[in-house]
Amino acid sequence: MNTKQTHQILILILLIINIVITAFHYTDNFINFSNYPAPEWMTPQSVYQSWIILTIIGITGYIFYCKNNLWLGYICLSIYSLTGMLSPGHYVFQTTETFSLKMHSFIWFDFIAGISMLSFIIWSGLFLKE
Repeated sequence: MNTKQTHQILILILLIINIVITAFHYTDNFINFSNYPAPEWMTPQSVYQSWIILTIIGITGYIFYCKNNLWLGYICLSIYSLTGMLSPGHYVFQTTETFSLKMHSFIWFDFIAGISMLSFIIWSGLFLKE
């Protein structure tokens, strides 16, 4: 297996992890919308709609990456990584004492997954100079 294939597998693993974790978090957000603090304009429907749109952007980024259109891939995957990295934004709208352990777990697993994705993109683009 060459280095390019190894990187494609690594980014696929990170993408799958992100999709699974964000699916759980966003589903919980949708089902228990009243328990999650959010801006006034946000609705339960906007939660799942944003997950679908951002996930499509992430998958598109992976396809670009595999087809050697790296910068479009990096841009799409960076945008997708925001699905997790912005999860601690919940804490802006409410104190942490009101969150359950499940909610904290979803928020932080989502954040870690998003940071992992962005870290790979930075490493791949800046240090490997793919």
